[in-house]
Amino acid sequence: MKSVPTFETNRLILRELVESDAPSYQEQFVDYEVIRHLTASVPWPYPQDGVLNYLRSDVIPNQGKDRWVWAITLKENPAEVIGSVELLREATPTNRGFWLGKSFWGKGYMTEAVEPITNFAFSSLGFEKLLFGNAIGNDRSSRIKEKMGARLVSSTSASYVDEKYSQKEIYELTKEDWLLNQKVK
Repeated sequence: MKSVPTFETNRLILRELVESDAPSYQEQFVDYEVIRHLTASVPWPYPQDGVLNYLRSDVIPNQGKDRWVWAITLKENPAEVIGSVELLREATPTNRGFWLGKSFWGKGYMTEAVEPITNFAFSSLGFEKLLFGNAIGNDRSSRIKEKMGARLVSSTSASYVDEKYSQKEIYELTKEDWLLNQKVK
């Protein structure tokens, strides 16, 4: 099996993020409205060569080892990255992060994207639970977690690019709850 499998949904192709994705990744990602919801460890203003450096130093060397990062693309244009989903073996403090270009918000793409990745985590990678987090006030992100069947388990102080966010909520999704939620659909 490939270390980062490709998944197809009704509208999307989720595939391994590669170096040649840097230009379209940068075009969608380097937008304050996208980055402001991320932890303060993401720099703003974002460096001009930041995406390429991130891919070369953080993503590509670790792909399929303890980290899996997918490019989210539309089926009609699989070369253009519209977002990304990252899955981490060790929760630091969470196992998954994601972002989506602003012009693609509100269309259900992220909810569609996380389903096969969650299945992969539980069925192929042997996860028993996943932890997710987002800034309290990032309601779109919270709704995605709730739709998956994740339960809010805690909140804590956190720093974000947008300083109006100062608290993080942590959600937990167990394999058992995920499987029960899939049977209900």
